[in-house]
Amino acid sequence: MTNLAASEKNLLEVRNLKMWFAKRSGFLGRDVSYIKAVDDVNFYIQRGETLGLVGESGCGKTTIGRCIVRAYQPTAGEILYYTGDAKPGESDQNTVDLAQLAHKDLRRYRQEIRMIFQDPYSSLNPRMTVFEIVAEVLRVNQLASGRELEERVAQLLQRVGLRPEYMRRYPHAFSGGERQRIVIARALATNPRLIVADEAISALDVSIRAQILNLLEDLQEELGLTYLFIAHDLSVVRHICDRVNVMYVGKLVESAEATSLYTQPKHPYTEALMSAVPIHNPRSRGSKQRIRLEGDVADPANPPSGCYFHPRCRYAQERCKHEEPALRPVESGSPQPRFVACH
Repeated sequence: MTNLAASEKNLLEVRNLKMWFAKRSGFLGRDVSYIKAVDDVNFYIQRGETLGLVGESGCGKTTIGRCIVRAYQPTAGEILYYTGDAKPGESDQNTVDLAQLAHKDLRRYRQEIRMIFQDPYSSLNPRMTVFEIVAEVLRVNQLASGRELEERVAQLLQRVGLRPEYMRRYPHAFSGGERQRIVIARALATNPRLIVADEAISALDVSIRAQILNLLEDLQEELGLTYLFIAHDLSVVRHICDRVNVMYVGKLVESAEATSLYTQPKHPYTEALMSAVPIHNPRSRGSKQRIRLEGDVADPANPPSGCYFHPRCRYAQERCKHEEPALRPVESGSPQPRFVACH
């Protein structure tokens, strides 16, 4: 499948993306095998939406995010970014393949595609003040200098709910939630269109997570942002995301609108994930059965034949052991088409 729901509404399209890491073994490291962290993945992100990317640890979620911001050079595939550069009267379909750009050509697109990292403690330089941390982005991209630089930093801090006078403090003086607000301010400094939020709240206390989620939603409405929201907390994903992509061992197994994915999962792995989502209403807690998967997650360096999930699937048939299922559309007549990789 080379074209997954191409549309004028799309901001980004990922086509047949692969990210393989070489693994050397044997005498003098002469034997080379590959860890298939991301293996032939296709999906799209529409303008103004929040797309969730979920799955177990090690399934390739973060690797996809880092390929999009080009922290990694993809092994193969396309990352088509719709630039919005069309001249008046032309169709807004100008695209650039981020996967093929040379390092020197990436600066402009890294202004428009920014990343929020998981750990606000390790993603901020402890030797720099908040002003230096945020101002560095503006300086490097030649967006402000002098008096204007300080004003821009103050505005960014206010926008994320921090007082401007905090800009002379160091990161150790802030709580985890406040540090994540600084990280968000740094991401907003270049007026981005797409933000890759990689486990943006998983390192925070539960009491702080709702505040950061509300901040992200407010910023999206105010600035017209688009999010790729990478997470493992399925309750949070359901709250914030419009659509959700589910990954298993480097492959996309299901893509659907969030509500329908949670209420009617089509892939057996998605079904097992959704059965683990806590039910907050005590009266409804006995209404569904927890599905416990047997066996271990497949090794991306030596995956099983056929469907990667078949050794753990309670519906597996003989065909699943030998034939890899394609990601194909189902319910194509709905406003948001659903895609499932299952025989």
